[in-house]
Amino acid sequence: MKKEFHHIKAESDKAPRAVLVGVSLKDQKLEKAEEYLDELAFLASTLGIKTEKKFIQRLDHPDKRTFVGKGKLDEILTYVQAEGIDTIIFDDDLSSAHARNLDREIEDVMIIDRSLLILQIFAMRAKSAQAKTQVELAQYQYMLPRLTNLWTHHSRQRGGVGMKGPGETELETDKRIIRDKISLLRKKLKKIETQSDLRRKNRDREVRAALVGYTNVGKSTIMRLLSKADVFAENKLFATVDSTVRKITMNNVPFLMTDTVGFIRKLPTTLIESFKSTLDEIVEADLLIHVVDISHESFEEHIEIVNKTLLEIKATDKPTLLVFNKVDNYVDKEYPPFEDNPPATLEEWKESYLASEYNHIFLSAIKNEGVDELKRKIFELVSDRFYKIYPNHHSFAYNQLWLEHGGEWPMSENTGDDE
Repeated sequence: MKKEFHHIKAESDKAPRAVLVGVSLKDQKLEKAEEYLDELAFLASTLGIKTEKKFIQRLDHPDKRTFVGKGKLDEILTYVQAEGIDTIIFDDDLSSAHARNLDREIEDVMIIDRSLLILQIFAMRAKSAQAKTQVELAQYQYMLPRLTNLWTHHSRQRGGVGMKGPGETELETDKRIIRDKISLLRKKLKKIETQSDLRRKNRDREVRAALVGYTNVGKSTIMRLLSKADVFAENKLFATVDSTVRKITMNNVPFLMTDTVGFIRKLPTTLIESFKSTLDEIVEADLLIHVVDISHESFEEHIEIVNKTLLEIKATDKPTLLVFNKVDNYVDKEYPPFEDNPPATLEEWKESYLASEYNHIFLSAIKNEGVDELKRKIFELVSDRFYKIYPNHHSFAYNQLWLEHGGEWPMSENTGDDE
């Protein structure tokens, strides 16, 4: 094969320099397209890629040949050549035709799309055998329909053992090799998933809670606060790819908490398919803790994206606590008068959600503000499920009294190791 997946990097030791390209469709505000490119720049920075410039073009629909129009492509090409840029990143998936035509128009520059960028981040973050296998499978599934673009020439091969004969091209050979690898990876993943299923079945009599949310909202920080365990947390997208399970005990009520991979806009479908086993931790949880970064400009859109993903994996029928994190970073907004605008201040948002059907809480995990109230709300959900499984448990009367007093006296806590 002529090309394999490698981490994106410049040929020198310097950090790769990139321009970002997005299309603002006719029904989309330009500000939203700019926000999406900001997120793309954050994704790129996670891989150590420095963004030099952003290009946005307003179109009714992406150009059939090169995604952006000829004039915009010429503008991008002029800048790339003048500044010595080595990478162009598109904020959408490029079709096979797009990639092929762009390769013809732009030489000596790496052209990648959003899905490939996310796949590279997952490859970098994956630590466990399961996550590495899931990512590798997703990479080959991404590669297969785009394989034609990896070839600069298609020479005929001579026939040989195990080959179809002189009529088979190198491209056809590579497609067959990749299909074989996909088949092997699926078998390997199935074996790993069987072991994971056995571990989950051993936990059938334990209450399970799962942290879910958009990427980089603070799930791992909350996990660390609740479990008092060393859980990796970082201000980068997809800091968590492997699911982490911790055992937590509150007032003699034990439960398992899972920190899951963050969701994101336009998450590659190959990743959703490959990470099905990991997402099963969410599907099989008894309750969900949906963490939201309220300081983000588009936090309500993030809620919708997470809810849509939960719907896709059939995990919306569970008790859910909506946790608005990072209140310390929230900045009050100012809107023009006489316009229909969302709440502008944090207090207005709190009042808005008080009037909704959501079970929710506002806090700052990093500053440890509101964490006691978070523990009380989680305990209410966990204990409700726990006493349905163990109705005669000795701590039932004590905890009922504790809840009746508003959870005002301290809860006993202890934690276990990784599950």
